[in-house]
Amino acid sequence: MQHFWSLDQVYLKDSWLTIGSYDGVHLGHRAIIRQLIAGAHEVNLQAVVVTFYPHPATVLRGRSGHFYLTSPEEQASLLGDMGVDVLITHPFNKEISKISAYDFIAKMDQHLDFSHLWVGHDFTLGRDREGDIPTLQKLGESFGYQLNIVDPIKFEDGVVSSSVIRAALASGDMEMVHELLGRPYQVNGVVIPGDGRGRTFGIPTANLDVWSKKALPKVGVYVCRAVIDGKIWGAVTNIGVRPTFDANKPTPRIETHLLNFNEEIYCKKMTVFFITRLRDEKRFSNTQTLVSQIHLDIRAAEAILDPEVEMFIDDYAS
Repeated sequence: MQHFWSLDQVYLKDSWLTIGSYDGVHLGHRAIIRQLIAGAHEVNLQAVVVTFYPHPATVLRGRSGHFYLTSPEEQASLLGDMGVDVLITHPFNKEISKISAYDFIAKMDQHLDFSHLWVGHDFTLGRDREGDIPTLQKLGESFGYQLNIVDPIKFEDGVVSSSVIRAALASGDMEMVHELLGRPYQVNGVVIPGDGRGRTFGIPTANLDVWSKKALPKVGVYVCRAVIDGKIWGAVTNIGVRPTFDANKPTPRIETHLLNFNEEIYCKKMTVFFITRLRDEKRFSNTQTLVSQIHLDIRAAEAILDPEVEMFIDDYAS
């Protein structure tokens, strides 16, 4: 897949297109993109995705902090794995938000020469969200493209959306996150030195340096799978401030103990997939009590991970 960081870098002929934020590349996004890819490839044309960074909600509505379900790089990897041919991550700012729907469609027509546009049922484009479905249909008559509208993907409690997934993350409901994404939630980072306290307990942990804007699960202890150097390991991950030792530190840390693993991995890249939440993070009265609880967490993780390993590997491979 080719990945560009601005429409201005691209001039294509005869493409099929979808536009959207696509943060998370969840089941609803995948329904749109799969139909785009299938249709484009059936007629030997390129399937093109135009997305935006920063996310429009961070620019227009002031969303900040741990907001993104996927970094631009993670998003690109997921879309490339699906079969997208060209991804354009266009810069978004307040000036871009003031461009009319007509002018933005004209710009994409100039750069992408698209004949089909695929969007979700509630998609809007352009200044004051004026480019709604009826407007895009009218613009299609002017610019010569066919508008294809994809119905939302529903689950028991409503419609799959990035905001619903963020809420599930905030509550620690990793099963719901998995259901709506269609895969386990992942956090990528580089292993950095910590204070080495876990090693003195015989329970070494890998401290993960992650993107500061990445949405994190609720503070607590989780059963995970970790991938490092292409190998999959069972893991227990603590997200939190370590109240037994660092009660006054407000910034959560991600510490992962890899099961049956004892290698030096500083500066290596690691991906942690969250399977389920075990418990809240809590302050223990002494180190011995904490270590006893961690051993209980490890045994609980082993019991959970053993029967689901094949299912996880299938998810990871896909």
